[in-house]
Amino acid sequence: MEYIGAVQAAVTAAEFDREPSTAELDAIELEMPVITAEVELLDAQIITLDRPASELDARRIRRAGRKVLAARRDLANQSAAVSMPGVGA
Repeated sequence: MEYIGAVQAAVTAAEFDREPSTAELDAIELEMPVITAEVELLDAQIITLDRPASELDARRIRRAGRKVLAARRDLANQSAAVSMPGVGA
């Protein structure tokens, strides 16, 4: 019988047990407005799961959807400005 404990230790990476790096935290911080807007849209959609959507619910979902699109647009514009300094703006 072959002992696989040592093989398993070599295969199991300790990388998964680490904290996020500064670059990863910065990326999350940059995407936070999009994440927040998507959570707001999801909340608005969840409200309508157990009952028919009223006009107020429909407006809430449309507003949250527009907020998601605006946040994604702003993120894309920020990313483009960072990747191409001196162009545009």
